[in-house]
Amino acid sequence: MKIHAEDLDPKAINDAIKSSDGACTVEGCCGQRFIGAGMSDRSIEIHGIPGNALGAYLNGACITVCGNSQDAVGDTMNAGKIVIHGNIGDAAGYAMRGGKIFVKGNAGYRAGIHMKAYKEKIPVMVIGGRAGSFLGEYQAGGIIIVLNLSEPDKKIVGNFPCTGMHGGKMFLRSDCKDIVFPDRVTATRATETDKNEIRAYLEEFCGYFDRNADDILSEEFTVIEPDSNNPYRQMYVAN
Repeated sequence: MKIHAEDLDPKAINDAIKSSDGACTVEGCCGQRFIGAGMSDRSIEIHGIPGNALGAYLNGACITVCGNSQDAVGDTMNAGKIVIHGNIGDAAGYAMRGGKIFVKGNAGYRAGIHMKAYKEKIPVMVIGGRAGSFLGEYQAGGIIIVLNLSEPDKKIVGNFPCTGMHGGKMFLRSDCKDIVFPDRVTATRATETDKNEIRAYLEEFCGYFDRNADDILSEEFTVIEPDSNNPYRQMYVAN
């Protein structure tokens, strides 16, 4: 099913998606927000630039964007997949608690903010380019991977990564000698065991964007984790 979005508001687009037989293409998208919000059993391909909160509360649907997307991609998504063949704006994966986000290009500020995990749900975000400041702010679970494939001479992440991080892991394809991390996280060179932990996610990423996982994994990675199970406890609980 093909949906022509030029003159449609977000509700009309989502109503049309819900009325499809399960797979649809949205043409002419131009800033409409909340596309695919809360959906669980749809395959959606978008041409144009979707607006904020693409796939918010996503619950199992698969969304592919053939270009860039704006802020808050995958806001509080619970399950499913979002694949972006371009760049994304700020706060991607805000409070993400399941599913996967794959981005070919760069991400703005605060990607992965408040990302969390619960039991078998482990959210994953793979960013093929660079990430802006405050990457993984208050991260409580899940996995964030940044690859910096397109501009390796530039800094892989902006300022203040991992601020308030107290769970999950972050993998950066860099030696990170030019990155300042907070005191309450550890940043170490990734071992082969660490790399094997993310291999399946990188192979899936490479399948979407025509890359080679072995080539990517042959480079140095830094893995960042909080340095205790509850590194901020002393700030909130009296001794």
